[in-house]
Formats: sequence, structure tokens, C-alpha cells
Amino acid sequence: MPTRIGKYTVELTSKPVILGSASVVGKKEGEGPLGQYYDQCHNDTTLGESSWEKAESRLQNEAVVLAVEKANLKNSDIDCILAGDLLNQCISSTFGLRSLNIPFLGQFGACSTMAQTLAIASLFTESGAARRAVAVTSSHFCSAERQFRFPLEYGGQRTPTAQWTATAAGAIVMGSPQQKQEGQVVVDSVTFGRITDFGIKDAANMGAAMAPAAAQTLIDYLSDTGSSPKDFDLILTGDLGSIGSDLMEKLLMKDGIDIRAVHNDCGLMIYDIEKQDVHAGGSGCGCSGAVLCSYIMQQMLTGKLHKVLFLGTGALMSPTSSQQGESIPGVAHLVLLKA
Repeated sequence: MPTRIGKYTVELTSKPVILGSASVVGKKEGEGPLGQYYDQCHNDTTLGESSWEKAESRLQNEAVVLAVEKANLKNSDIDCILAGDLLNQCISSTFGLRSLNIPFLGQFGACSTMAQTLAIASLFTESGAARRAVAVTSSHFCSAERQFRFPLEYGGQRTPTAQWTATAAGAIVMGSPQQKQEGQVVVDSVTFGRITDFGIKDAANMGAAMAPAAAQTLIDYLSDTGSSPKDFDLILTGDLGSIGSDLMEKLLMKDGIDIRAVHNDCGLMIYDIEKQDVHAGGSGCGCSGAVLCSYIMQQMLTGKLHKVLFLGTGALMSPTSSQQGESIPGVAHLVLLKA
């Protein structure tokens, strides 16, 4: 059963297991450094659909279908699905998953949604509330630009601090501890983050808005567990990009915590910043979802990584809050994966 450690962290004592994972991405992501690791790469960002939003729904549907197939399961074997995205009322998830006939729990954590859904799915399977649960999220560059910034037709110039919303989806099938087999990845513990607001208002500088929350959640976890950065093979944030990653590391250094030797960021991994015009790196729910469910999972399953702290970061904004002059609060949720 789940056991609380310290103030913010929950240990999953029986260790629920990842039964399968899948990632589906767009053309730009497939051309990036991790292209060979994705389950499916589309060459057309519309995915043959009539709108960007419908294309994103299809990304999410395909990721779930592939993850369930890779787990050697059927839809009827899944007790619930936890899903979310960046669009208003999580319409990518709703319309993408409506045909699967699986009990649905919509989630919103902005770009932290992969960590949030994975953490809750793990708690469900650990506690016995579900035998198998799916965690999934997605994003699409064009649908996100239309909602949060400017439609592509506007041709607005992107500032150097801006990040490129990934056209991608990632899905994980969680199973109860009794289903664990040799060599599988388990979820050891989770930490749900607090809302942190440093007053950032620039929607083109998400890294700076999210970095304080990432630093705070990591500090909370290390304090609760008595661990240090050197105890992990990788501390993986998602997704701060170059600006946010640098800021997070500096904030932690003020508390005497140096993560530089083991830190990487999904927004820095998904694209080649030097060759692909993405400015400060990648972002969006699907960025960390796709990186985690492809490259990171494969590294863990092949024994190259054993302990990974996955720290999903999200900017809790909306078009309405931005138009009313509000700042951009951040949140970060942490999941410890072990192989």
C-alpha cells in the first residue's frame, strides 16, 4: 500500500510495474536525435485529419493503442485511463480516446501531465483501485500555437526564449505489482508538487516560469527521502528547455544542491537545437511524454539506466489568464522509476 514519506512524497511499497509504453511523433520530432526510438513517426503533421486538433487526438489514440498492444493486452483489460493535454477542456484526450470504451479520467497539469497521469495511475494500481491503468498525454505545435500564442497564418516572430511545442504523444500501461516480470521498470515513489509563482508573465518564456517549481519539488523529494543527486543515474526534467534548465540548476545551487552531472531535459533531448530551429528547445505535454516512453524506457529496459527521477514541469496558464494580465504559475510532479 502507498506510504507517505516526509511531507510531500508517497512511496509505493509494492512497486507497480510498467507493462508497456509507446510514443508517436510528428515529422520534426522524427527528424530529431531520438527519431530511431519512437514507435511511430508521421511525415504529415495533419496526420490526414482536417484540423490540427483532430491530428493531436489521433496522436494520442495511436499511442494508447500501441502501448496496450505492446503490453499484450486488450482495451477490455484496462480499468481506467488518465489522460490530458494542453487544449481547453482537454479536447485532444476526450475526442482521441472516446472510441476506446475505457473508463476515462481527464487530467490537466500542462506540460507536467505525463508525470501527473503516471503518478496517479501508479497509485491506482498500487492500491488495488485498478489492476491496469493507462497514463497518456499529447501536444501538437500548431494546435498549441493557435490557442496560446498566434495562429500560424499570423507569421509572428518567435523570441529567443521561446520553445517549440512538440507534436507528439506518449502512453504507459501500468499494472499491479503482482504482474511484474523480470527486467521490467517499476514506479518506486511519487512527489506531487506545489504551485510556485515567480511572477513571470511572458508566454514565450515558459522555461523561466516552470524552473522554480521544478527546483522546489526536487528539494521536497530529496528532503523527504534523505537522498542526493548522486543517488540517481538521471534527473530528467520535462520540459524546461535551455533557459529553464540553466535557471533550475542555479536555483538549486543556492541550496547547495548540484544536479549538473546527472541532469538532462526532455526539451533539450527531443530536438537538435543547433540544426533544428526550435530556439530554447522543446515543450508541450507530448515532449516529455514521447521522450520518456521511447528513449528513456528503452535505456532502462536494456540496463543502461537503473534509477531515473522523472520531473514533469507545467505552466498553469490559459489564454484567459494571460489576457487578464496574470502571471504564469508553475507546478512540477516527480516520479522515481527503477529498473
